[in-house]
Amino acid sequence: MTVNPIKITDTTFRDAHQSLMATRLRIEDMEPIAAQMDEAGFHSAEVWGGATFDATTRFLAEDPWERLRTFKNLMPKTPLMMLLRGQSLVGYRTYADDVVESFVDRSADNGIDIFRVFDALNYVPNLEVAAKAVKKNGKHLQMAICYTVTEEGRLGGSIYNLDYFVSKARNFLELGADSICLKDMGGLMAPYDAVELVTALKEFLPVPLQLHLHYTSGMASMTALKAIESGVDVIDTALSPLALRTSQPAVEPLIVALRNSDRATGLDLDKMLEMGDYLESMLPKYKAELETPRAAVIDAKVLRHQIPGGMSSNLVSQLREADALDKLDDVLKEIPRTRADLGFPPLVTPMSQMVGSQSVSNVLFGRYTMISEPVKEYFRGNFGTPPSAVDEDLKAKIVEQDGGNEREAPVRPGAILDPEMDSAREAVNDITSNIDDVLIYALYPQTGLRFLKIKHGIEPVPDEMKPKTDDDQPSTSPSHTPPTDMSANARRFNVYVQGERFEVVVDPVDGANVVTLSSRIPASVSPTPPAAASVPSGSLVTGDA
Repeated sequence: MTVNPIKITDTTFRDAHQSLMATRLRIEDMEPIAAQMDEAGFHSAEVWGGATFDATTRFLAEDPWERLRTFKNLMPKTPLMMLLRGQSLVGYRTYADDVVESFVDRSADNGIDIFRVFDALNYVPNLEVAAKAVKKNGKHLQMAICYTVTEEGRLGGSIYNLDYFVSKARNFLELGADSICLKDMGGLMAPYDAVELVTALKEFLPVPLQLHLHYTSGMASMTALKAIESGVDVIDTALSPLALRTSQPAVEPLIVALRNSDRATGLDLDKMLEMGDYLESMLPKYKAELETPRAAVIDAKVLRHQIPGGMSSNLVSQLREADALDKLDDVLKEIPRTRADLGFPPLVTPMSQMVGSQSVSNVLFGRYTMISEPVKEYFRGNFGTPPSAVDEDLKAKIVEQDGGNEREAPVRPGAILDPEMDSAREAVNDITSNIDDVLIYALYPQTGLRFLKIKHGIEPVPDEMKPKTDDDQPSTSPSHTPPTDMSANARRFNVYVQGERFEVVVDPVDGANVVTLSSRIPASVSPTPPAAASVPSGSLVTGDA
């Protein structure tokens, strides 16, 4: 008989497809089962935030605010959750306080009930403004602790030990947390480490404890079961067609595994299977996005390189498009080394981009021959305090590039930024005065502006942004031939310019590597003329997490 049913948050509409298909699932393909999802009895549904805001405007020509309103209309009974990156919101840099406050206000007004708020470094000052804004709006504040390990590969050691996570949970309670989430974005939490951690936290937490896992290493279902036995209150799962691999555990086997136990879910297996059948019938149009170069469903090497699900899918997608999948193993081996140089930050956005970007650069051009601007900002303290000591030689090299003067790190990075909302309003006042549109621009000045021009009919929807059908899918993995004026060695990558991602082509010329902005980015939104000097050195990036 069920005494204490485990509650389930469904991630199918957000993190599941972010992890498996680089956040390309369109709202029109989720709408048909949204009402069924609302009636299924989930504790909550994660439908927004993370990379969805960027992906909808950059790749799908879809208004993220309209997506949220659609979910709210179709799912009025189920609390809707979003993932918020603290002072980085749904972007890749630190934003000014007025942007954070306005974004939280509008997210609450448009339908978000639960804000899962985290900082990539678990740095408390980076969470203060967002947490206060959530509480002001009367919404549920879930503070997430990014779970990671160091080279030991398990809970413990000198950094990520039990005391570390207990201390962070206490810090987050002081911010007004209505619940605490352990966010295991890399699939690194071992089953018996979960027992130790959940048991310790449940001893003093006055609020519910939730667990977010990724299946990447193959441990997530075992870890979920041990955490449930240890008293965790809520578990994240996904419908099976978009579960496992780098996504979350599947809900269907969990329902059966807990049947007749004191923690049975109370969910109807047949309803889950019916929704899963729809996904199976719809997903073939996304065949290219779902393809991977691996035969195995899990990646046991994640226990070494510790790459989270979203970052992994984007890395594979990018390297495939660049015709450089042969470099994948080299990049995966480099990532732990680069991470150690940076003081072992958790590999979650934007740290995953930073470490991945620098690792790709290190493999292609030599270790720290080029240092990306985000890495420099990290060493200057503009993301917060690193969890552990950084590499002193690398730090000295960055200080030397700064003219020999070591910059004093701000206590709270957002506090040193001037307000941004007024300038954002001014920048788009000839297109729109809608506050939600203004926020799109404030978050992504280049790609956001391009989207606003498309939305308001100033520019047409590019072919690559239009919805796909089954007939659009290639029979084999897509190949990408460089333009005829480039050599056969040309490779396509993503580049970060002032916190925004752009597609570029890297082509060796006379022994030198020249970076030019791809012709797929219109001149109207190019941040600078397409010259190598205009792009921050080493800003190659692997994707979102």
